[in-house]
Amino acid sequence: MSKQLVLMDHDGGIDDYLATMLLITMDHIQPLGVVVTPADCYATPAVSATRKILDLMGSSHIPVAESTVRGINPFPRLYRRDSFIVDHLPILNQSETIRTPLVAEPGQDFMVRVLREASSPVTLMVTGPLTTVATALDKAPEIEAKIQRIVWMGGALNVSGNVEKSLEAGQDGSAEWNVYWDPISAARVWQTQIEIIMCPLDLTNTVPVTSEIVYKIGRQRHYPISDLAGQCYALAIPQDYYFWDVLATTYLAHPEFYQLHEWETKIITTGLSQGRTQIVSGGRKIYAMVMVDKERFYAYILQQWGR
Repeated sequence: MSKQLVLMDHDGGIDDYLATMLLITMDHIQPLGVVVTPADCYATPAVSATRKILDLMGSSHIPVAESTVRGINPFPRLYRRDSFIVDHLPILNQSETIRTPLVAEPGQDFMVRVLREASSPVTLMVTGPLTTVATALDKAPEIEAKIQRIVWMGGALNVSGNVEKSLEAGQDGSAEWNVYWDPISAARVWQTQIEIIMCPLDLTNTVPVTSEIVYKIGRQRHYPISDLAGQCYALAIPQDYYFWDVLATTYLAHPEFYQLHEWETKIITTGLSQGRTQIVSGGRKIYAMVMVDKERFYAYILQQWGR
């Protein structure tokens, strides 16, 4: 059975690295590369950490590309500094050299090239904003036909967003950060015919990163991947943290864990609700993950990182 072609596009948050690690463990997946979109991170340490993670996992043949796109509403610096912390973790710095290649071209151009050259349609696994995808589509509209689907951690449909009104003036609290960073690009992707499967806050809010699961991951520390995952989640424990990107990425391996619902939606690009994914009659049809078997999900990530 042929492997599923996947191009990863993440934006350098703690859970983005963990989602990438999980993707690499999937036997039925052929990763074509990893694009780092500079949103929830600082680009240089995020790219460095990504390459070191691929080295650690024995996957240094997978190229990494740095997108040069920019969003409209920057992530808070406090969020973005995590990219420096992960890049400095001792487990990622046992060697003075990085073997995983950094491609010379910008991530958006790399995405175009990978899609053009792919032998069959590709799944885009996006755990950050859709800006790199939108930019690639603008550069080469024909690549739309090579995108089988987009599995995306983003949006909030029937719950509040995670862009806090107290921190972002002129916001009504309905936006989710991966949309809010660049709602124009999200709306651009909404104009395509590509199948979109969202993992929205509606679902991720129900799957928290608990001390119990972090302890379980930590007890597998004789496995280097699990050790790294435990260290990363330990950084997040003082916050309200959820399985955002890891939950979305697990869908690629086990869609049977999830229930999907089809919604008609639009992206709000201006005003107080900028960055909101709104349910509207006659809007763009998308699928959203609405339920997950939590026990099977937790068991799966423990199994994969303990290999």
